[in-house]
Amino acid sequence: MERRQRQGRAGGTVVAGLMAGVCLAATGCAGERPAADDPRPAADPVPVLHKAADTLLAAGSSKARTSMEMATGGTRVTIRGEGVYDYTRQLGELRVRLPEDPAGNDGRRPITELLAPGALFMKNRGAGVPADKWVRVETATLSDGNLVTGGATDPFAAAEVLRGTRTASYVGRTEVEGTAVRHYRGTADLALAAQGASEGGRDALHAAAKGFATPEVPFEVFLDDAGRIRKVEHRFSFAGGHATGTVAVSSTTVLYDFGTPVDVRLPKSADIYAGKIAEE
Repeated sequence: MERRQRQGRAGGTVVAGLMAGVCLAATGCAGERPAADDPRPAADPVPVLHKAADTLLAAGSSKARTSMEMATGGTRVTIRGEGVYDYTRQLGELRVRLPEDPAGNDGRRPITELLAPGALFMKNRGAGVPADKWVRVETATLSDGNLVTGGATDPFAAAEVLRGTRTASYVGRTEVEGTAVRHYRGTADLALAAQGASEGGRDALHAAAKGFATPEVPFEVFLDDAGRIRKVEHRFSFAGGHATGTVAVSSTTVLYDFGTPVDVRLPKSADIYAGKIAEE
């Protein structure tokens, strides 16, 4: 019990430290190709999107790229990640790179993140953590359910948000990195998503439904002809306190190379740091 409490406190400090560090730098984001017209009728989008996460389970695995853009107090920053994900085991590994500091320096090593049901593991976190140790955070203890905390949205969690789709419309045909896709736009409800989520993601989505400024999440999603997510964008918002006000977060996840081999091994207990996490 004492160890769990220490992990919860450490998790809260990790969130504060990472978010504070990120908001010191600024960078931009790229635009998106416009959707092409598609004269063919599309199926009712809502049930199609409800099944998107299950389609990823059938796909098995993929590579993933993530981008998280935050806007607060007139400052806009972007965090990028890249890695692999095993949907069957709900295990993934991402290398997350923080933006440059105001002086243009990019000297920090990328943070290695291991994603697992109910947990986030981070290495090279800094802030007093030994270089050979991992920080473990229980995602259900985070107010955002780890949809934004680590600077990257867990790819399967991003898909499970779509289980909460309330309204959606079909935009048309376009391409994502050379792959023909169908473009949908809509709004998901995190509380509804939690009800239909997998056992590993249910508690985290329940926490996010309560922790964000609103449980409603606008999204854009691009599905290939097999129904697999190729790109999904979510727009979250949460209260950042008196100094920053409401923080707007745009999270983008791109999935590709389905079926790629994935070998994610979670750290042993002896390799997990349970001490105090210093704020940066």
